[in-house]
Amino acid sequence: MTSTLELFWQEKTVFITGHTGFKGSWLSLWLQQLGAKVVGFSLPPPTTPNLFTIANVSDGMTSLMGNICDYPLLKAALLEHSPDIVIHMAAQSLVRYSYQEPIETYATNVMGTVHLLEAVKQTDSVKAVVNVTTDKCYDNQEWWWGYRETDRLGGCDPYSSSKACSELVTSAYHHAFYQSQKIAIASARAGNVIGGGDWALDRLIPDMIRAAMDKRSVKIRYPEAKRPWQHVLEPLYGYLLLAEHLYHSPLQYSGAWNFGPNEHDVKSVRWVADFITKQLSHTKGWELDTHPHHHESLLLMLDCAKAKTKLHWQPQWSIEKALEETMYWYQAYYSNQCMRDVTLLQMTQFLNQANTNIQQAPFKEEIV
Repeated sequence: MTSTLELFWQEKTVFITGHTGFKGSWLSLWLQQLGAKVVGFSLPPPTTPNLFTIANVSDGMTSLMGNICDYPLLKAALLEHSPDIVIHMAAQSLVRYSYQEPIETYATNVMGTVHLLEAVKQTDSVKAVVNVTTDKCYDNQEWWWGYRETDRLGGCDPYSSSKACSELVTSAYHHAFYQSQKIAIASARAGNVIGGGDWALDRLIPDMIRAAMDKRSVKIRYPEAKRPWQHVLEPLYGYLLLAEHLYHSPLQYSGAWNFGPNEHDVKSVRWVADFITKQLSHTKGWELDTHPHHHESLLLMLDCAKAKTKLHWQPQWSIEKALEETMYWYQAYYSNQCMRDVTLLQMTQFLNQANTNIQQAPFKEEIV
């Protein structure tokens, strides 16, 4: 049976920046499954191993290697492929790395966004743009309630600051150029994503997977820090819904959108690390890293009432379910299963649950 997502995305040409990254690979594969014509523009995969290679993501799409800071190359790619929708995911996405390489971080996250939005401005085919930023774009006050899209932007580290700047660039292009050209544009702010195929450094689950394979404990910097953990499919589902709504109603849906878990799934690093330790029988667990570290926020939550009300988007998997599916993915990888099939199956299961929930409670999300 064809889903409502498939009815929209079939034969749409979608241009994704950062398609070789963790989230970009999941999204590229999902859009292929939905019948879209996918064009990716990115640097080579950032790690070895990586999901893009393991799941043969390039098999069902046009994969272009390039740097979003190369404006002529990026513009030429957009003009050649004439996409209907652009999803901007290319970024320097690691907080600790941003302290080491602030120039690269700002160049990629700020000027890379400028280059993309300027190139889109020259491409007549584009109807909608989703700029994927982060929940860390907010000026974090360590509040015990979720940030809303209208709260102040900011950042104490180069990564967070650069993403707040990307948000400002998005708003400026919307008001200065895109409204008159009838191009819809929105920014999407997601929580801490988890899922199979992530091998980035300085991320909790990849660090724990590596430590388990090496039969050693993993060192954790801030075990009491609470984060809005969610499976990678949760925000990607939000991006797909948002892009569809932008395409049909640009004035109503342009702007900023939060995609995060329900409040009871905001857990501490300690809680997640202990859960994973129980899942991985051969791990040696974790220990506190007592070395001095750069500043990181200790509490961060998102208020997603806007997405729940206007997009009919809801979190589908609990944190426990998300972690179980993530551990299953890695176990399948290390037992030499076909990871394209495993990844596609998880997408199908997730979308089936989302469709079932919509059918069972079609008006529930209107009451927030």
